[in-house]
Amino acid sequence: MKTAVISGGNGGLGRALAAGLEAQGWHSVLMDRTTAGLEATASRTPVTVDLTDTDALHRAAAQVIATRPSIDLVIYNAGVSQIGPFADSDLASHRRVFEINYFAAVEMARAFLLPLRQSRGTHLAISSVAGFAPLHHRTAYAGSKHALQGFFASLRSEEAAHGVRCQIAAPSFVATNIGQAERGADGIVRPGSAPDGIDYMTPEDAAAVILKGLARGRDFIPVGRVAALAALVMRASPGLYQRLMRRKIATAGTDG
Repeated sequence: MKTAVISGGNGGLGRALAAGLEAQGWHSVLMDRTTAGLEATASRTPVTVDLTDTDALHRAAAQVIATRPSIDLVIYNAGVSQIGPFADSDLASHRRVFEINYFAAVEMARAFLLPLRQSRGTHLAISSVAGFAPLHHRTAYAGSKHALQGFFASLRSEEAAHGVRCQIAAPSFVATNIGQAERGADGIVRPGSAPDGIDYMTPEDAAAVILKGLARGRDFIPVGRVAALAALVMRASPGLYQRLMRRKIATAGTDG
């Protein structure tokens, strides 16, 4: 039985990805800061860990590696968003977004690098439209996702020699926490909770697209109509994309 390790595994998309893989005969290891509501089964292992705690992350990874026959897929799904003008943010909150969205994924990739080489497996980064295009009132979030996407696209050339794939999925808006957009003073919110999204997808629909792209070995997987259109428009005319994005999101009046 192949093993997939999924960060942010207790979120809507993490659970949907796990369910899709388990239906195909995989064992899923769901890593999250809280695993409340997740039960260990023959095809599922919940692991409670703060991914921003580097020592704890490496201890948890070592335990997973020791108990599973192979690590065949690592999905970097954990993340947060931050909504608000850059002028109203501070360095601490900007760093916090990067710690969760970027540095935790980088260190997780380090922890599972050798096992994935041994299995000739796959790194699958869950980026965003904000990983290749600008997004209004999301400077820290877009910056972190651009960094994530750049890291795994660059790692791809290094790991190809070991038979390891690095794939990137870029969802647009996935409705994982709609109605739960509790925003702290730093503007950080749970992923999939923003009220100003466009053409939301269910986690199950997004997971199906991602897993289909994974199976086809696609280096870049746009997830949803908005993501696919955004990728096309960004290649053809970044200026047009900026204008369309501002018209749809900046003038929505719901994210200020």
